[in-house]
Amino acid sequence: SSKNHPEHLSSYMSEIVPPEVRPKPAVPAKPSHVAPPSRSALFGYIGIDTIIEQMRKKTMKTGFDFNIMVVGQSGLGKSTLVNTLFKSQVSRRSTSWSRDEKIPKTVEIKSVSHVIEEGGVKMKLTVIDTPGFGDQINNENCWEPISKYINEQYEKFLKEEVNIARKKRIPDTRVHCCLYFISPTGHSLRQLDIEFMKHLSRVVNIIPVIAKSDTLTLDEKTEFKQKVRKELEACGIECYPQKEFDEDMEDKSDNDKIREAMPFAVVGSDKEYQANAKRILGRKTPWGVVEVENPNHCEFSLLRDFMIRSHLQDLKEVTHNIHYETYRAKRLNDNGGLHPISSSGQDTQESNL
Repeated sequence: SSKNHPEHLSSYMSEIVPPEVRPKPAVPAKPSHVAPPSRSALFGYIGIDTIIEQMRKKTMKTGFDFNIMVVGQSGLGKSTLVNTLFKSQVSRRSTSWSRDEKIPKTVEIKSVSHVIEEGGVKMKLTVIDTPGFGDQINNENCWEPISKYINEQYEKFLKEEVNIARKKRIPDTRVHCCLYFISPTGHSLRQLDIEFMKHLSRVVNIIPVIAKSDTLTLDEKTEFKQKVRKELEACGIECYPQKEFDEDMEDKSDNDKIREAMPFAVVGSDKEYQANAKRILGRKTPWGVVEVENPNHCEFSLLRDFMIRSHLQDLKEVTHNIHYETYRAKRLNDNGGLHPISSSGQDTQESNL
């Protein structure tokens, strides 16, 4: 068929370049003519259900990676929010930053890794920070180093994958989630926000958040969220969870609720205060304490439950099955698809971590 024809393939892949016209990755549909397998009545207990426990044991031994990138202007509380999400000092600012540190002249990429353990489950968490983003007089193309870094991680993974002698477990440095911090202006998105999300929503899972949302009144917050949603829709920007990857109706209804709540208006804090005989994370103001984990005060708990407690595995899967797959298909197609990627001319400059 024409689909297998190389000319057809190359013309198809060349469409991928401009983000606006890029075809959506095909999610294989279940063929309608295939009848569902009939269920056999069992005569007794077999033990198939123990596979879940077996998988759990293996995962407990190996642990897993989760790589989160934070992007936004300086002073929006990015490091504080990540520290609040993981209830520990995981972001670089907490250890190394001093108030007099200068804003970088260009966008830098800095990553810090920590192993977090909870209930016997080990997670290697890598926080990738982008100091200098949006802080220059001319912010033109300041998303480029970020896009380059994301693609370099796909390239690294691909190189390991096409090796003849492959590692049993390829180290995963791919960015699973990008938290994009929107300034709480109450007006509309800046051109920079739109440009960034337009260029990167096709290569990484973007979750937009309104930073320092305690600066907005309730009405301003509701109105601003609606404006942001409308603008994203008008610009054709799909944030995570993307509609096209909903697997079934249950998935769709869960994700619709999340999409309607986006962008999450959050407040971060790693300071504890006493309130109602309880220690709580919050921000003390002259008129009271803003409780970070109180859903009536801000949407931090919504973001945490969604990102960590219900969709963490899905963020990893969408990264692997959609974003990485798209990169891989394009790379192998450009490369003729037959030879392993040469490490000479094709090699990308590796980011200085």
